[in-house]
Amino acid sequence: MLGRELVEYLTPQHDVLGLDLPECDLTDGEAARRAICGFRPNIVIHAAAYTDVDKSESEPEKVYAANVVATRNVAAASSEAGARVFYISTDYVFDGCKKSPYLETDKPNPLGVYGKSKYEGERVLVRACGGIGYVIVRSSWLFGPYGKNFVRTILDLARQRKRISVVDDQIGSPTYTYDLAVAIERLFDLTFKGIVNICNSGECSWWRFAKEALRFAGAGDVEVEPITTEQLGRPAPRPHYSVLSNRKFERLTGHRLQPWLSALKDYIEREGLMRAPVDSAG
Repeated sequence: MLGRELVEYLTPQHDVLGLDLPECDLTDGEAARRAICGFRPNIVIHAAAYTDVDKSESEPEKVYAANVVATRNVAAASSEAGARVFYISTDYVFDGCKKSPYLETDKPNPLGVYGKSKYEGERVLVRACGGIGYVIVRSSWLFGPYGKNFVRTILDLARQRKRISVVDDQIGSPTYTYDLAVAIERLFDLTFKGIVNICNSGECSWWRFAKEALRFAGAGDVEVEPITTEQLGRPAPRPHYSVLSNRKFERLTGHRLQPWLSALKDYIEREGLMRAPVDSAG
């Protein structure tokens, strides 16, 4: 979802090589080395990951191969090529016990296999890329035109049902992949090394996210029933509060991402997902 957005956005301004399976398996160290060292980039954006949070619980070996071993291989090849690495991480490195937005300095305590693997990926990257530079970008609740995402799932369900149940006790910051791609590029010319949070501003529950998506798509007549995480009964534990603070990114770049609500409206309009004109007042 993010990788394709990055390639599309960055290509007009940069010489970009996008890699994916099956042409390049990053869990194969030599394959990663050939791909990266052969291209000799200045920057490597490592957006590849195993991201199925629930399935991760039953496939930990695959998860760690994709999120830890692959990251180690990307870091090693990037170091050899002299490239700076941008690693895409997640709000799921936190346990959700905090009551205010997470800062980059807050101590991670991931709950499930996915979050643990992404945090270990961060640590692997720091150890391998300390000399040449790295940026760990933590983001959250991605949606965009490519791949599976929550918004499309909700709109698809609305075509089949008049009532949908959505969790209302998990709070985070939805992030539009286009806005994230723009924000990542703003870090290219900075000498910054370390962790930075990037997400659309504001926060909501999955329930409100669903309600607003349906409203903007002209399907506000579909009933959205709020339920608890416990009622949903998913295999993987999730943080109840994982909002990320953007203050550091704003200080570094002078750029502020738009609120998630306007980003959601932009996405639905851009993709032609609106069924009828709706009032955009939020």
